[in-house]
Amino acid sequence: MKRLLAFACALLPSLQGSNWKEGTTSFLELHCYDCHGDGAQKGGLAMDELSDELDDPAVFVKWERIYDRALNGEMPPKKIKDRPQADELKKLRLQLEPALAATHAKSKGTVLRRLNRREYENAMNDLFGTNLKLEAMLPEDGRSHEFDVVGEALGVSMTHLQRYVEVAGMVFDAAVAKTTEVREPELIEATFPESVLKQVVGERWVRAKDGAIVRFSEGGYPSGLLKEGRIRKPGLYRIRVTGYAYQSKDPLPVYLSAFSYAPGSEKPVLGFASFPPGKPTTIEKMGWLEPNQMLVVEPYGIRDADSYSRKKTGESIHDYEGPGFAFLSATMEGPIVKEFPSRGHKLIFSGLDRREIEPRNPKDKEKSWYKPKFEIISEDESADAAKAIKRLAAYAFRRTVTDEDLVPYLALFKKEREKKESFEISLRTVFTALFSSPHFLYLREKPGRLDDLALANRLSLFLNRTMPERELLSLAFQSKLTKDSNGLRKETERLFKHDRFDRFLTDFTESWLDLRDMDFTEPDKKLFPEFDRGLQRFMVEETVEFLRQLIDSNLPVTNVVKSEFAMLNERLASHYGVPGVKGVGIRKVKLPAGTPRGGFLSQGSVLKVTANGTNTSPVMRGVWVMERILGKTPTPPPPNVPGVEPDVRGAESLRDLLVKHRSMESCQGCHAKFDPLGFALESFNPIGGYREHYRSLGNHEHPKVNLMVKGRAVQYRQGPKVDASGTFEGDLKFAGFTEFQSHLARQPQTLTRALAKKLLTFATGRELGFSDRTELERIVKESARTGYRVRDLIHLVISSKIFQSK
Repeated sequence: MKRLLAFACALLPSLQGSNWKEGTTSFLELHCYDCHGDGAQKGGLAMDELSDELDDPAVFVKWERIYDRALNGEMPPKKIKDRPQADELKKLRLQLEPALAATHAKSKGTVLRRLNRREYENAMNDLFGTNLKLEAMLPEDGRSHEFDVVGEALGVSMTHLQRYVEVAGMVFDAAVAKTTEVREPELIEATFPESVLKQVVGERWVRAKDGAIVRFSEGGYPSGLLKEGRIRKPGLYRIRVTGYAYQSKDPLPVYLSAFSYAPGSEKPVLGFASFPPGKPTTIEKMGWLEPNQMLVVEPYGIRDADSYSRKKTGESIHDYEGPGFAFLSATMEGPIVKEFPSRGHKLIFSGLDRREIEPRNPKDKEKSWYKPKFEIISEDESADAAKAIKRLAAYAFRRTVTDEDLVPYLALFKKEREKKESFEISLRTVFTALFSSPHFLYLREKPGRLDDLALANRLSLFLNRTMPERELLSLAFQSKLTKDSNGLRKETERLFKHDRFDRFLTDFTESWLDLRDMDFTEPDKKLFPEFDRGLQRFMVEETVEFLRQLIDSNLPVTNVVKSEFAMLNERLASHYGVPGVKGVGIRKVKLPAGTPRGGFLSQGSVLKVTANGTNTSPVMRGVWVMERILGKTPTPPPPNVPGVEPDVRGAESLRDLLVKHRSMESCQGCHAKFDPLGFALESFNPIGGYREHYRSLGNHEHPKVNLMVKGRAVQYRQGPKVDASGTFEGDLKFAGFTEFQSHLARQPQTLTRALAKKLLTFATGRELGFSDRTELERIVKESARTGYRVRDLIHLVISSKIFQSK
């Protein structure tokens, strides 16, 4: 295949419209026409009527599928006695492969890639030192092949252009200093209003001897919202909370966030903290807060189990012996300014001073409402504007800027000044034009081998999810990424260690593993009362930290499906049934023998996004495993075939329903591939808990479960027994999930190929296709030499022709 693909592009003119189809006809007539020709069109495919216009994507997909299914031995069906011989398959490959490879090679470099809205936000905030939530202000990006970085899905409308101009203006305004000196941070004390304390202290809360306010339940009314103390100015704040675990032998986790009553306002998560028992302790968090936001301090994982019984018995809250959180004090100090003027201000107005604009009425300065205004001092506006525009354009274009590039922007500045706009406002207009222009929004990559600047852009967007910083750009301008044999690898290692690498871990898992959909389903509270939002946050953190561990420790790719460790804290460990883990911090935990945990497939985040909140579907989960973990795309279902809906009453198992569904001949082949993959995951419920029985509601033939969760009796019943057995890939049998894990772990080539494809799609902004297969196989073979290790695999991806070419 390698030699064929090397000549594929050169052969393209002679292959297109040539006799390649004629060369395949004899094979198809002999082995395929009984079902797909001469009037037969099983599955809607009539091969004798299929066009040879491979430039038509719909036609190309069909011929590619014919190629794959024939050479993989899937078609003709194995029940057919007269199967193709090796020499026949070789001839088919020699005829069809070059045509498919050449067609794909011609088309793959034609789509321009735009920054998606998160990349735009990162780039603008990093460049100008702002902290604006721009992503939510821009139109949602399209997805292709589960990623929102693929060029073919990232269109631009008039709405996009209008929003880019608006948000670029917001960045300019936020970056430009409003004063001439740094103001001292304000210290804001936050506490509960006395009106709230009068209602609940002695009823649901307790005031301890040291004055601490003790709460015994998470959530509920009244909440942990500290209404006394509001933020007045946006910025970075140092948040301190003092308290301790009350009536507890163990530390107590507390959840910190911020809240505002303003419609649509952000609710920033400040994180979890652990307070030791009995001893007042002050914890500190840093976070960006907006005006009118208030601090929220919530104990996590506790509930007053006696609250209902006390109403009947008349007992006092003071008689309660359960654990609580004793709150003593909280402060918010800020805004904390780390750089003044800001990076953005200096980048825009480098070398230019400001002066205060005197008000028309000098007495206005004495008024409480007075806010000073400033203007830029320029002795030579044309020269100063030209310098600023050239400086900004170099960052916007991410390349050397020519005089010709600057002409329209200098003209725009001049036009604004002629309209009597100020120097600053005129420059603001140019700024919005630069950072909403195609030069900034699109990656300018020429077809063929990427130059150093294009390579730097691609590398930085891949691993740090932003534009390249000065150090990387400097190397690119000196061509050291390509000329230095180790230059690209050294930069890759540096970007691995950068704080912004966290963005890669988050963004890649959100796309690859669908974690962005964690909020799309809400688990049924009656069926899964143990679920809470804190658990969900820990699930996401677990998955992100697991990927970090695979990369940092350069672990074999088989850990994707089976590992001897997990990234856990006390809450996750309790949920998973892993003993001996304490505290809220996520860390590496060696798993005990016999546990069904380890790898991504047994993580709560994955199990939640592959369920609907009430029940699980082996079809949905099986297709997910097939696509995300094994890198294989199932054939779309035939038209007019109904889906399989679970019986929520628990009267009939989904496995039984699928047996009936698979009795339809058109459904057998595909379901045999992915149903078993989903059956293996039936050992886990929609919130990632291990189960031996399904849970059900309303079917009184099933026994009721006598359990208390968070102080309340559960309302579900024990349903049918779970059967997680199956057979896949013909003869690989498993009795349950752990055996299934072992089967997958014995396929490192498949796992490596699948992960490499996902990484390359995320890195290049395009889906891999037929002409990429040779290079992909080279990556897999090279990976084998070092034991299929994940960090090494990323280096192989970055050094590949696919990554380094358009």
